[in-house]
Amino acid sequence: MNTQAHISGDALASTLGGAKTVLALDLGTTTGWALRSADGLITSGTVSFKPSRYDGGGMRYLRFQNWLSEMDRLSGPIATIFYEEVRRHAGTDASHVYGGLMATLTAWAEMRGVPYQGVPVGTIKKHATGKGNASKAMMIEAVSAKGFFPKDDNEADAIAILHWALETKGGLK
Repeated sequence: MNTQAHISGDALASTLGGAKTVLALDLGTTTGWALRSADGLITSGTVSFKPSRYDGGGMRYLRFQNWLSEMDRLSGPIATIFYEEVRRHAGTDASHVYGGLMATLTAWAEMRGVPYQGVPVGTIKKHATGKGNASKAMMIEAVSAKGFFPKDDNEADAIAILHWALETKGGLK
């Protein structure tokens, strides 16, 4: 399935140009998020989906789904979602977690008619720093230069994804 096709040019332009809520995510056990609300305010942070020792295998995904619904309820409605599209993972566990979170995200968005788009890692890094292979420290520095204070690279990546989406109109510019 090509997630890129879920945002038409017209829908994207109206979402990013208008007063709509846009959510950007760096998916992982510690998920970075950045949200531009309908009033233009940008907030960001991280949320952990690390399971406890008593959790079943699907609990992290249920918690993620509930978190998305709560973000939508409190800040939304969410009009568009952008997420970091990872093609290579350092390990098998990270790959499985990412795949589960992405499946949960795309199913949640599909059920609500919320357009979503994956953004390749190199695209985000190049836009933020000028280098497609920028380090975590470079990403934090680039986002900090825009006036944000990310607590870690996950939050910095989410902020960078949001800025990419807003500045390029989701890659259409």
